[in-house]
Amino acid sequence: MTQPRGRLYLLYHELRHHRSDYSYVVETGEFEKHIDLFLKVRDTEGSELWPEVTFDDGHISNFEFGVPVLQSRAIKARFFITVGWTGQRRDYMGWQELRELLQAGQLIGAHGWSHALLTHCNASELHRELVDARLTLEHKLGIPITTMSLPGGRYNRRILTACHEAGYTQIFTSIPRAEPDPAADTIGRLNIRGDMSLEWIAKLLQPGSNLLSGLERQYQVKAAAKSLLGDRLYEKVWALLNRQETETDMRKAAASEDSAHHQ
Repeated sequence: MTQPRGRLYLLYHELRHHRSDYSYVVETGEFEKHIDLFLKVRDTEGSELWPEVTFDDGHISNFEFGVPVLQSRAIKARFFITVGWTGQRRDYMGWQELRELLQAGQLIGAHGWSHALLTHCNASELHRELVDARLTLEHKLGIPITTMSLPGGRYNRRILTACHEAGYTQIFTSIPRAEPDPAADTIGRLNIRGDMSLEWIAKLLQPGSNLLSGLERQYQVKAAAKSLLGDRLYEKVWALLNRQETETDMRKAAASEDSAHHQ
């Protein structure tokens, strides 16, 4: 009897044709190699993990550079959209691009309205970030929206309850861990950084690898650091460690994301 594989959801943000020191950018050539590796792992008998691809924020590079690679290999990805940025912010997708994503068979979910950290939101703000974001996507795209990616990965019991009450059945976090199939209603993901080599990712996906469990432990340490430092100070430290770009439109979004460092 074939053992069920765990799903490992990989999280991408921005793609570029050229290499960048900014950790949230993955070079397009490397992304293509990642996808080929994921296909190989999916097809390998005895593999313990089934890689899945997700994108956060709705950067235009996901559409321009990512989708052609995915389509050429018949892979579906999940695109989580910051709804208030759609058609409003430079370098982010508009509604036409999102409609073309759907026509191409890709999947769309919500990533809030303004990318606010939900744990900082009051009831009125949560309604905008969760309910207004979902209803706007549904109205503009004509499909049910039932998945939500948490900005910055921040959540607590109040946020999970609010997500469910807003109509989301699956909530994607930034906890680097494998998930059962079918997945539970709260799903972890591994953030893919530009400095993660193809060889390291391949090792992570090998049967018996302990790299993923190590990343989850590091995540717990980081969560404790956030509690001690607070979000504002933690984000300053994050910006230094990840070589945050001062001129990118993603700076506020990325600075609050949870990215698991690898050694």
